[in-house]
Amino acid sequence: MTRVLLLTILMLGPAAEAQILPRVPLPTLPGGLPGTLTGNLPTGAGLPGGLTQDGRRLERARKLRIRLLLRRHADVVEADPSGEPIVRGEVVALSPTDGALAQARSAGFSIVRDGSLGALGIRIVVLGVPPGTATSQALSALRRLDPAGTYDFNNIYTESGMTGGAGTMPAAPGGPGSASPAATPLGLVDGGVATVQIVFGGVVVHQHGCGGTVIPTAHGTEVASLLVGRSARFGGAAPGATLYAADVYCGKPTGGAVDAVAEALAWLAGQQVPVINISLVGPPNGLLQQVIARLVARGFLIVAAVGNDGPAAPPLYPAAYPGVVGVTAVDAHRRVIFEAERGQQVMFAAPGADIPAATLRDGFEQVRGTSFAAPLVAGLLAARLRSMAGGNDPVPPPTVDPAAAHAAVDSLARAAIHLGAPGRNTVFGYGLVGADLPSPRPASRE
Repeated sequence: MTRVLLLTILMLGPAAEAQILPRVPLPTLPGGLPGTLTGNLPTGAGLPGGLTQDGRRLERARKLRIRLLLRRHADVVEADPSGEPIVRGEVVALSPTDGALAQARSAGFSIVRDGSLGALGIRIVVLGVPPGTATSQALSALRRLDPAGTYDFNNIYTESGMTGGAGTMPAAPGGPGSASPAATPLGLVDGGVATVQIVFGGVVVHQHGCGGTVIPTAHGTEVASLLVGRSARFGGAAPGATLYAADVYCGKPTGGAVDAVAEALAWLAGQQVPVINISLVGPPNGLLQQVIARLVARGFLIVAAVGNDGPAAPPLYPAAYPGVVGVTAVDAHRRVIFEAERGQQVMFAAPGADIPAATLRDGFEQVRGTSFAAPLVAGLLAARLRSMAGGNDPVPPPTVDPAAAHAAVDSLARAAIHLGAPGRNTVFGYGLVGADLPSPRPASRE
């Protein structure tokens, strides 16, 4: 039955996909917020432990999204040996030597893109594989040619939650407004943000990527609202804080590729943004691992969703890299959502189901997934960094310091509501934080 359903979706395209993830009305949310939920269904009778159908669907959503991506864009996207999406015919190299590049050219590789991540002291070269050579074989050949080098697929990282659609707008990056006096700037690696939404009124949002064009997405807007959104009826974890948002999708089928993610992280590092939220997931990648390691070593706090592939699934990245603050999601009853991944990568739990987030237009919808728990933790960590700095400047300078980062995490861990097995556990990490977020009450005077 499942196979027949998948084949039907692949043949019919977007229309069938919309039926799989329908948008249906929901009751009014707390605080009078109207909403809709993508893929919401009533609780499934007879499911073990009262599991919901939307939880089952979200567990399968990423794999279905990958299959659809591979089917629709086979000209530019293919699967790696484990089935994860990669940019077709491309391999990424981390700071290769001139000699290694000369060898690669001699072997038939071409240089597709060559860029320097100046803020991190890293050079990224995207190589095109020789004509007629499978990407996996080309990668193996490069690793044999230069065993000391770092080469990997140009993996594509996907969103980690259930959300709506996307749109475009000609708005320029940034905008008027003033930051909350007590807020530390926050970074976001995701899709574009619809700053016309009421919750971003008076909030400074610096957008990066896509050649200066803002291409809002539902996911990017929702995550951003949970980070810094504020209005008379809604408040994120750090309402009014300045947001630096890097769009790594730009409406492209190859959006979310690792070279774009790395470039976004380097831009945020150059802006000295101390806390960076990444609600994207994918497989391990050597280039991304090195970029994350450099950021963590310098004192940047990287907060990432652990993913929704299910409790028995292999770890997803970047949440599973050392030093990253991995976040899982709980529902309104403080139960971990069924589809959330588990493991040593889980550091905190936060609300990630039965909560509202801002839509592309002036409205709200309920969202579900670890994608939406991560920004709540990021906002709380930013607040702790500012509190520990002890300053009351109208516009506080960013703080990037390893000791401060460790202290902020330790402080949040001590404040967490312990759930599950004794000590830090693989389901809730140190415990639940942000239990009252997002706030349905006024976050500031307007």
